[in-house]
Amino acid sequence: MKVFCDTNVLLDVLARREPFYASSAAVWTLAETGRIEAFVSVISYPNVYYIMRRLGDRRAAKKALMALRDLFQPVALDEAVLNRAIDAGFRDFEDAVQLFSALRAGADCLLTRNPRHYPTADIPVQTPREFLAILSMK
Repeated sequence: MKVFCDTNVLLDVLARREPFYASSAAVWTLAETGRIEAFVSVISYPNVYYIMRRLGDRRAAKKALMALRDLFQPVALDEAVLNRAIDAGFRDFEDAVQLFSALRAGADCLLTRNPRHYPTADIPVQTPREFLAILSMK
């Protein structure tokens, strides 16, 4: 199963943000054990670096980037993804980039803490908790 993770899911693990940490960390574990293929947009890397540097220091931020690099498959932000995101009319451009990156990856679902930010998604959009509940029923 191919799963695309929004930046907020990544930050929930890296910054141990409660009450979201446990479910997001469980998704990471599924990726680490090969039960899912995990994808992220390349724009998540500078976003994660910026936030982690603000929360800690350069060393912590670089460690976060290495963790992402080693676990997630990056989805390039190319002209097609960019144009679809611009033309989509989303309230938040970054959310549009995330969605069209997920579609480019061929993801089966997009995991985010904010499913309502994706009202017109062509794939299922779930919180990590919802995803885990559905996965446990299979």
